[in-house]
Amino acid sequence: MKTLNLTQAWDKTFPQSDKVNHSKVTFTNRYGITLAADMYVPKDASGKFPSIAVCGPFGAVKEQAAGLYAQTMTERGFLTLAFDPSYTGESGGEPRYVVSPDINTEDFSAAVDFLATNDKVDPEQIGIIGICGWGGLAINAAAADPRIKATVASTMYDMSRVSANGYFDADDNAEARHALRKTLAAQRTEDFCNGFQKPGGGVPDELPADASQFFKDYHAYYKTSRGYHARSLNSNQGRNATEAIPFINFPLMSRADEIENAVLIIHGEKAHSRYFGEDAFKKLKGDNKELMIIPGANHTDLYDNLTVIPFDKLEAFFKSNL
Repeated sequence: MKTLNLTQAWDKTFPQSDKVNHSKVTFTNRYGITLAADMYVPKDASGKFPSIAVCGPFGAVKEQAAGLYAQTMTERGFLTLAFDPSYTGESGGEPRYVVSPDINTEDFSAAVDFLATNDKVDPEQIGIIGICGWGGLAINAAAADPRIKATVASTMYDMSRVSANGYFDADDNAEARHALRKTLAAQRTEDFCNGFQKPGGGVPDELPADASQFFKDYHAYYKTSRGYHARSLNSNQGRNATEAIPFINFPLMSRADEIENAVLIIHGEKAHSRYFGEDAFKKLKGDNKELMIIPGANHTDLYDNLTVIPFDKLEAFFKSNL
């Protein structure tokens, strides 16, 4: 296992709870990448706990929404693990800030490996939460790994669909995808000449006059203290456009109908990503699947707005299914 240089000071975007014990941990996935995580354990409690691994949003780090979800669920009696995915934050993997749908799906199962072998965890009571882009990856992980007894996808994205089809499927045709592939291929050549995968783009400091509503939502989040963290690429200069390459042909939702264990998909009523969750829910089978729409909420409200995130519902869902 690679030794990581982990920050020991509390550097989250949310205050530390006095109801939980917090520690930094590491574990390795099947690709040999060492992942960094924050583990939260209920204070003044003993025995084996039901546990939850949490990751997301896409491009964010565990000190943001994932950690908030994790700590809050620990206040409600669960041992939780908020982890940085491969290539991101304090986790290992080179080059930095690239993505891989198969490796990032594996990251969830690697977190389950860690939890299932922890002496504080009941290995038969493990769930996961995926936020935003990691919501779709969480569903993909649940389809592959039956050790995951309950899955929550919060304000989820289907990254393969949006990469291939554009927002709201506006470019869902072979001609547009061919043009996209040509653009990305040219970018790869430029990257190779100038330094592989140099980050670029991201959320600009000034909001364009013609910005769409979903862009305004992101800007309102990432350009304030709510969404900023120094290790989050979303907060700084963004990702290279070639991140779309591995997602375009990846069938992220292709086995969603085979998930036997419980799934809860949550979206805001006004979330631009809502159609991803609604369509994913249609693929699920069984009476242990549920779609919850939060009235009046937008996409980023479900990142860290404590008045919007339905933690009572999450607690009841996991207690019923773990």
